[in-house]
Amino acid sequence: MLVLRSLVDRASTVVDRVCPPPPGITLLIYHRVGGGTDGAVDVPVAEFRAQLARLAADCRVLTLEQAVAELAAGAPVADGVVVTFDDGTADFAEHALPALVEAGVPATLYLASGFVESGRPFPWGAPPLSWPALRDAVRTGLVTIGSHTHDHLVLQHLDPAVARDDLLRSIETIGERLGDRPAHFAYPKAVAAPAAVEHEVRSLFRTAVLAGNRVNTGRDLDLHRLGRSPVRRGLTPEDFACLATGGGRLVGGLRAAVAQVRYRNSAS
Repeated sequence: MLVLRSLVDRASTVVDRVCPPPPGITLLIYHRVGGGTDGAVDVPVAEFRAQLARLAADCRVLTLEQAVAELAAGAPVADGVVVTFDDGTADFAEHALPALVEAGVPATLYLASGFVESGRPFPWGAPPLSWPALRDAVRTGLVTIGSHTHDHLVLQHLDPAVARDDLLRSIETIGERLGDRPAHFAYPKAVAAPAAVEHEVRSLFRTAVLAGNRVNTGRDLDLHRLGRSPVRRGLTPEDFACLATGGGRLVGGLRAAVAQVRYRNSAS
């Protein structure tokens, strides 16, 4: 598996060199920072801080709202980067937020609100954030809270009414606890929903994000199918710089296809 992954990564690098991505806005996905595991999406604190320093020094870093305003205009956009987080694990407040504040980098956190509300760990064992910690994060002026459903449900096979109920619970819970209803949504596991469920997402949120390592160019763009690029631990500075400018399209497309198949019969 490691050999195959290495070959795919190398092939993806060749594709990016031969056919560079167009100018546009890249949305980076983080999950955990300093969570104490060796998981691929658990980025060490020092690595995360170095990445933020590079973004602040070399990139046009945008809030999600700024990026959406540019993309919605329908014209070509200059290169830019948006930092996003999924889930809402406790290490966001402990490790990620101090680094974001120090670097002056804004971020959007797509929150699975049910875990915060109940205090129960996520399925992979990580403790959730608390509402007081989230309120402190929002007060920095750097953090925007979006929805990642209430119970981190993969929407692919949910009845539209069930999906809408879960989405509304997320919106209402976040609104009640933080004083601002979320306008932006991230599909759990980056797995798209069938048309009837996607309609519910479109009716409730201004934007929605998937994955796929696709740079968002502003031309013929669907704001409810924005592409994002997952950041995995162990990236070299060069690989991270490539990812932040829309690279990794081949590997991103393959991962997105695998996720669709993997969660075809899963609801969580």
